[in-house]
Amino acid sequence: MCCNVEIIVYLYHCWLVFLSLWGQVSPQCPDSCHCAWDTATVLCSDAGLREIPEGIPPETVSLHLERNYIRHIPESAFSDLVHLRDLYLSHNRIDSLTSGALRHLGPELRLLDLSHNQLRQASRVEFGSTRAKTRLYHNPWHCDCALQELMETLNLEPETVNGIVCESSGENAGQPMVKLLDSGVNFCSLQRKTTDVAMLVTMFVWFFMVIVYVVYYVRQNQAEARRHLEYLKSLPSPRKTPTETDTLSTGF
Repeated sequence: MCCNVEIIVYLYHCWLVFLSLWGQVSPQCPDSCHCAWDTATVLCSDAGLREIPEGIPPETVSLHLERNYIRHIPESAFSDLVHLRDLYLSHNRIDSLTSGALRHLGPELRLLDLSHNQLRQASRVEFGSTRAKTRLYHNPWHCDCALQELMETLNLEPETVNGIVCESSGENAGQPMVKLLDSGVNFCSLQRKTTDVAMLVTMFVWFFMVIVYVVYYVRQNQAEARRHLEYLKSLPSPRKTPTETDTLSTGF
């Protein structure tokens, strides 16, 4: 009986040690999220999050962050998620992407969902070299050259591309970006023309300022020279000092 008790106590201690070691090596799930370890899926949807949670397991394959209050994506947010394939960020309040915020996402990424956010501007720098199928529809886009180049670079989901609408682009407001490009509108060409005009105006203003300065400088020098000449004229003439010859001639 005594031996049986000792065996039970020994097994109990072994079980506690096993649990302790398992707690140290097993991955932890971020607060407000649910982790399905068998599918490497992290579910943080509808969690009231205002930023990307910390402690997302590096083994994560599918990450759900939709329907939260996230406004900003820092550069290092997904730097450790090298196995990530699906990233859902739709229905948030994202209005900016840090330069290179998504460039850490590995080549295994298949889907990037940024739809239903507050993005107005974005460029290729933020997205890096990702070739994942991307959703950008239902954002208040400002259509410009940067967005045009981004659309030409990304692998946009075909069925959602018409949802990329220009919200604040003058006469093009309310028009899908892809239709404007198909009709021949080239935002990069318009930007270059605007830049050229601005450069010409700047050069003209600079040249005009140089001319004004030269005219002012010349007139100022002329006025100074005139005043100096008048001053010299106003000085009394120097008296002639009698010489020895003049003295002798006077004596005779």
